[in-house]
Amino acid sequence: MLLVSITDSLDGIFPEILPRIVEPLFTTKKTNEGSRLGLDIVKKIVEKHSVTIEVASVIAQKTFIVSIPIAVERYPTNNHTDAQLKI
Repeated sequence: MLLVSITDSLDGIFPEILPRIVEPLFTTKKTNEGSRLGLDIVKKIVEKHSVTIEVASVIAQKTFIVSIPIAVERYPTNNHTDAQLKI
């Protein structure tokens, strides 16, 4: 499992809004500020690839934690005591 954590120091997300951030067309922005589809599209892509995203938010900071399953395959070399890993 590969974990990627992304934190910013911009606005946090209020607890009552957090469950809705991946809804298509949901926004707290003013009209004509963005398409409001970003996290909905991200959700569809990550679900298709068995990736998970968690969000933690406090005042003036939010963190997205992305968990990516990775498969490690062993490729034998000429010397059977050695192996190469392909990730």
